[in-house]
Amino acid sequence: MITTSTIARFTPLIVMSNLPACPQCTLENTYPDGANYVCPDCAFEWPIAALADAGDVSDGLVKDANGQVLSSGDSVILIKDLKVKGSSIVLKKGTKIKGIRLPEGAGDHEVDCKTEQGAFMLKAEFMKKA
Repeated sequence: MITTSTIARFTPLIVMSNLPACPQCTLENTYPDGANYVCPDCAFEWPIAALADAGDVSDGLVKDANGQVLSSGDSVILIKDLKVKGSSIVLKKGTKIKGIRLPEGAGDHEVDCKTEQGAFMLKAEFMKKA
């Protein structure tokens, strides 16, 4: 006879964790390794302590994917192909964007920029300072 206690012994324990997504490729297949988080998809490693610093956004600074502070007029490079919602335009990885603006109160898209395809509002996590 199979009882619930028998089933519980043979059922693997599934634990959902709140590990952060990779700041490099934004995939959620990360794991902790010592004092670092590791992304097995792109081999990017970042310190666990840096996550606590990144959570403190009270200073109002806009930081790129590598943690460097961005300011208006900077040039940036896209680190990922970005599909533009509602169109067939794709902003390619490696595209250099010059003269960015950091408007106040723009919601979750921190960077205003112009490319050859048009003007866009982008998230700073998809770019690095050139």
